[in-house]
Amino acid sequence: MTEASLIAGRAGGLLGFAVLLTGALGALFGFVAGQAAGAPVLGALGGAVLGGGLAMVLVRGFADRRGLGRGAAVVLCAATGLAFGGLAGLIAGLLVGAVLGWCAYWIGAGTYRAGVPPYATAGQVLWHNAFLFLCGLIFFFLIAPILVVIPLSFNAEDFFTFTPEMLALDPAGYSLKHYEDFFGTSDWQQAMWNSLKIAPVATLLSVTLGTLAAIGLSQSHVPFRQAIMAVLISPMIVPLIISAAGMYFFYSRIGLQGTYAGVVLAHAALGIPFVIITVTATLVGFDRSLTRASANLGAGPVTTFFKVQMPLILPGVISGGLFAFITSFDEVVVVLFVGSAGQKTLPWQMFIGLREQISPTILAVATILVTLSILLLTTVELLRRRSERLRGMSPG
Repeated sequence: MTEASLIAGRAGGLLGFAVLLTGALGALFGFVAGQAAGAPVLGALGGAVLGGGLAMVLVRGFADRRGLGRGAAVVLCAATGLAFGGLAGLIAGLLVGAVLGWCAYWIGAGTYRAGVPPYATAGQVLWHNAFLFLCGLIFFFLIAPILVVIPLSFNAEDFFTFTPEMLALDPAGYSLKHYEDFFGTSDWQQAMWNSLKIAPVATLLSVTLGTLAAIGLSQSHVPFRQAIMAVLISPMIVPLIISAAGMYFFYSRIGLQGTYAGVVLAHAALGIPFVIITVTATLVGFDRSLTRASANLGAGPVTTFFKVQMPLILPGVISGGLFAFITSFDEVVVVLFVGSAGQKTLPWQMFIGLREQISPTILAVATILVTLSILLLTTVELLRRRSERLRGMSPG
């Protein structure tokens, strides 16, 4: 058998596999769409034909023009969705077309082997892609609730489910009434201001104490460093309900139960481990000769810290502070134990809303908190990259 025939046979096998897999994926999408329309079997058959036909046309006719092929797949699926499902079908068709086009080229063009060495066996290729698929599935499992909550927060009705108007993308099914309720209700506003009064102060305490502890524990001459580190980061390991119960009994003995100071100290204790871990990680690449040089030039410990150490470890300090802020702002278990009605925070008010009145305003608040968390975590990632550049661990 000639080399040309081997290549042709391999390409034919890939084409058949691409048609089979893309057709199965199209059947899955068609079954979901058909389920919504009341004809799941017909939808699955139509999706299988559409997916398999797309794979054959794309791999054979658009092998060297993948961008054009993917665009054609998106347009075809979007037109099909618009014909059968209106505006909602159009949007679903855009997504389905993008996925089917990617799948067809991923198999048919042999892209599935791109992440493995050329000498990898079929089992190794299968394991590599199965691992990536599993990671993607876990990521989707984690992110799916957020993708559901955000659109539901714009529901025009007082429901926790998608209405027919929302599914049809009718503007009448969407409203900002729940956001207006959040910004216009005294209970929600009081809870928000309590969170904004508690979280920054708790973060400041966490950053101050956590940074000092991390610098001290980074010194090799400190005795029992590992044991002290284990104690300081234990709030991350011990279940919150146990920590909250312990704080309740301790605070009730010293008069801090139900006070602003007690809630701030409790949240600071929860945030300190995050600061210690991030600052300790930053100090791993810190050049100790800089502090010795500063001391030789006559600078005291305080001047050395603020002029030499702090600028270099600042990204880690800020990252830990952001994690501490998020922890304090989102915490509900501890504040239920150590707080009072005067320290009712935003998560506490959300817990009350779930338990007593089931108000969709909770969804609007959750969307705001998710947006805030995304912004803060994006800042953390940017600071991490800046820290790596400063320490020469990544190119500028």
